[in-house]
Amino acid sequence: MRADNTAHLRSAAHRRSALAHDRAEAAFTDLQARNQPITVAGFARAAGVARSWIYTQPDLLERIHRSHELAPKRPRPSIPTAASDASWQRRLELAHTRIAELTAENKQLRHQLALTHGHLRSERVSPSKTPPTTQNHSSEATQTD
Repeated sequence: MRADNTAHLRSAAHRRSALAHDRAEAAFTDLQARNQPITVAGFARAAGVARSWIYTQPDLLERIHRSHELAPKRPRPSIPTAASDASWQRRLELAHTRIAELTAENKQLRHQLALTHGHLRSERVSPSKTPPTTQNHSSEATQTD
């Protein structure tokens, strides 16, 4: 026959719950002292408890919700104002100027590239059609000696 450990298990569970509740109280006090917004996830992380446990603790859950109501409302960031027509016109002018500059630079680079390709092509084609003149001069120089 097995021993009945129910009383010991209940006592241990009660102690664990009390310790968790103490950690939660300390975390709540700490978060309030630092003036940080208290959410269930942040509170659980600070207390070292599971979020699911917090949802089983109506007193803590009520304090979290109440802290949201009592917390000063933080000002929302203002919506940026729309740019004026003059501002948009200036941006458009600058964009057109930059496009014109890049177009001119692109044209110049294409011209340089075409010249380089032409030069390289003439280098490859010319030597095969005409014999080098340096060999003719050297052979004539040896014949006159």
